[in-house]
Amino acid sequence: MDKIYITIGGQTQSVTLVDNDATRELVAALQDAPITVTLNDNDFEIWGPLGRSLTTKNEQMTAQPGDVVLYSGQYICIFYASNSWSYTRLGHIDGLSENELHTFLKAGQNNISVTLSLTSGTTAIKSINSNQKKDGAYYSLNGVKVSNPSKGIYIKNGKKVIL
Repeated sequence: MDKIYITIGGQTQSVTLVDNDATRELVAALQDAPITVTLNDNDFEIWGPLGRSLTTKNEQMTAQPGDVVLYSGQYICIFYASNSWSYTRLGHIDGLSENELHTFLKAGQNNISVTLSLTSGTTAIKSINSNQKKDGAYYSLNGVKVSNPSKGIYIKNGKKVIL
């Protein structure tokens, strides 16, 4: 597993992990269930207790915006600016600019609920089971009957259709 997902305020971003003992232990813990932590701002990062200790391999480094690190074996730090210290690198948030990171991480705020998981939380329609007659009506993807459908994807007679 080379990715985990961070969800904050209903938004989810992927994190590409480095390969070390700490990330393997974190992934093993996430296989049981997602981990939700409360993090606080520190002028360049959001950080807080992970709720468990992971194996450290601290290295003096300059963390960059988007870096996810372990501090002192039990604190997770997610950076929106740079800082030099001795950390165990966990990974890096994929594809966000510094401004986007600042917004996503709720920089400047405290008591930020952060969920770490192995899935992005997205779902998909796998199948449609209908016990109703095929009446020719259009339904939205969440099952609401639509009287005058416009452009979009609908369900008609148990099948997805595009108008």
